[in-house]
Amino acid sequence: MAPIMSRLTRKEFLRLALAATPMAALPRLAFGQAGGTDAVRRERIADVFRMYHLLGSHRTATAPDNETAEWLAGEVSKRGAECTPRQFALDRVELRAAFLEGGTARREGLPFYDGAFTTADGLRGRIGLPGSGAPIVLVTLNQAAIGSEGRSIAALRRDPALRGIVAITEGGMPGLCPSNAVDFLTPYGVPVLQLSSTAKEWLTGLATSGSDVRLVAHAERTNGQATNILATVRGRRPDLPPVVVMTPRSGWYQSVAERGGGLACWLETLQAVAEAKPERTVRFVASSGHELGHLGLDMFLHDEPGLIKSASAWVHLGANIGAQDGQTRLQSSADAIEAVALDAMRMAGARIDTRVPRGTVPGGEARNIHVGGGRYISLLGSGPYFHNPFDLWPQAVDLSAVLNYAAATVELTLRLARG
Repeated sequence: MAPIMSRLTRKEFLRLALAATPMAALPRLAFGQAGGTDAVRRERIADVFRMYHLLGSHRTATAPDNETAEWLAGEVSKRGAECTPRQFALDRVELRAAFLEGGTARREGLPFYDGAFTTADGLRGRIGLPGSGAPIVLVTLNQAAIGSEGRSIAALRRDPALRGIVAITEGGMPGLCPSNAVDFLTPYGVPVLQLSSTAKEWLTGLATSGSDVRLVAHAERTNGQATNILATVRGRRPDLPPVVVMTPRSGWYQSVAERGGGLACWLETLQAVAEAKPERTVRFVASSGHELGHLGLDMFLHDEPGLIKSASAWVHLGANIGAQDGQTRLQSSADAIEAVALDAMRMAGARIDTRVPRGTVPGGEARNIHVGGGRYISLLGSGPYFHNPFDLWPQAVDLSAVLNYAAATVELTLRLARG
């Protein structure tokens, strides 16, 4: 007879793992001096991070992304809201092979998902620094460049003299830290192969000596589907414009600090709103496709084109909320809504390090609302594990900070949902 584990599907295994998580291997954090209610809330939020960690790499339209949607839909229903998952179609990138060979060495990488791809054989040619005349050039993308989603090398990508680009990714921690594919629907330029910062010495040696290399970024686009998780808590006065609370739920890796804080605040807010039954309807959106140019939110807005301006307010829960050693910034469309948010943060003891100047195009999905002329408040931040494969539970998360931001988000949303 085959062992029991060999007959379990991944989904069944994850369901069992979730049930076992509170007493199992993933680390738990001490409650300290917190009382019973605070302890329950702390553990409930910690369980969001644990499960998000367990589900694996959250790339859009992959099996873990679909399983995350199923888990999140279950959480929404448990917390008292009406859940309506909504699928959208996309041309998913199926990665076949991505690496650079030079001399006797080879390093695996990841291509830009909004650039060109190579054949299975790849490109062969000399590698050098920009301006060297080499057909393949080496660049470095630091944390700011990774955050700008490839825009810093946009002109280089379009250079007709080039055949390919190799990018060393230098984030807050060593590793391969990919850039988001902001132009996923309209890819352009030569293939860009991203490699870990740990390969820097080897790559610099190849480029300065003008060595011949082989660059492979072999991928194909295939039909796929992803899911936005939508939920509604109906207000006592349905005639009033709604409040919308949104957070992205996908990313390159496990993205525990990058996405987990937003999801924890989103779920805590949903539960609090469901219990409070405010005057305004509050809608909740957890979108896939974040790393692909905010594709999921774009699809949602395409289906409901009038909502950006007709909503009373948008609350955006962005990246790295409560990330360990992170910095948090507030982005908003107007003084009045920012004042409400700042007061809610003050009451909850939630730290705001930076306030983005009025009129600045904001980062994250708040950008879509800003461009569309909506009224919004946006919370997001930075963290050393941003886009890093070691963005994991619990090392990348400051759980006490997340608790404060969750309390602030609840207070902010309940105020906005009043008539």
